[in-house]
Amino acid sequence: MMSESQSAVPEGLTLASTVRMSTGYDMPRLGFGVYQNYTTQDSVLEAFRVGYRHVDTAQAYRNEADVGSAFRESGLRRSDVFITTKCISKTHGYEKTLRAVDISLERLGLGYIDLFLIHDPYKGTELRLQTYRALLDAQRAGKIRTVGVSNFGIKHLEEIRAAGLETPSVNQIELHPFCQQRPIVAYCRQHGIVVQAYSPLIRGKTDHPVFMELASKHNRDPAQILLRWCLQHGFIPLPKSATPARIQSNTELYDFSLDKEDMQRLDALDQGKAGAVTWNPVDAE
Repeated sequence: MMSESQSAVPEGLTLASTVRMSTGYDMPRLGFGVYQNYTTQDSVLEAFRVGYRHVDTAQAYRNEADVGSAFRESGLRRSDVFITTKCISKTHGYEKTLRAVDISLERLGLGYIDLFLIHDPYKGTELRLQTYRALLDAQRAGKIRTVGVSNFGIKHLEEIRAAGLETPSVNQIELHPFCQQRPIVAYCRQHGIVVQAYSPLIRGKTDHPVFMELASKHNRDPAQILLRWCLQHGFIPLPKSATPARIQSNTELYDFSLDKEDMQRLDALDQGKAGAVTWNPVDAE
């Protein structure tokens, strides 16, 4: 698979394109997000069938076991897939986090976890840092390959730096044209942190006139325009769907590109934090 640096605007993208993280491991530039639904195993199998090799789950979604089952049923090699999971604030703290890692390993049944994120920054500085240290120790033990965070604002990232701990490889945040998180993105780029985009399809709010006009211009659907916008900014989008046709169409992003004017029109839609459609706890204490 081709690998591209986080700092460069990617060119010649394909579904197999990857980004190299600070740990030296490569992560596919398009991921398949799963949430709390009853079709996770079938949806992940379909995602593997159409070419996804990156799946994003979490303990809170209660479907890690289904993701692992889908992988085993797929016939793919472990080295072919990249699996992310996350621990939520109720498991924050050093010992709780170590147990949480073991629970995820058992549920997934994959031998190791490619990327483990702290799902949210709640519970305060001390527990955040305990949790992060536990993940680093689990990484040293070979249970996790790469450690990252999710929903972390600059304050939370600076806490890690001030504690003398290694910088997270990834920060997964809500990211789409209405909520571009520009200060956080700039910080991440400055410090070599790969930015993943959750809710890149704005929870289905894709009927904005600009999205519709660009979809018509490129003979695409609005979701494909939004995902292409993410890719061209160097973000790692994590679209979710349980519909086979949509799962496939969300991968059909590589035979067109948005020009400079297209990107500027989308960039101009930023509403800051007011544009968020999820919890977006980047300002948590």
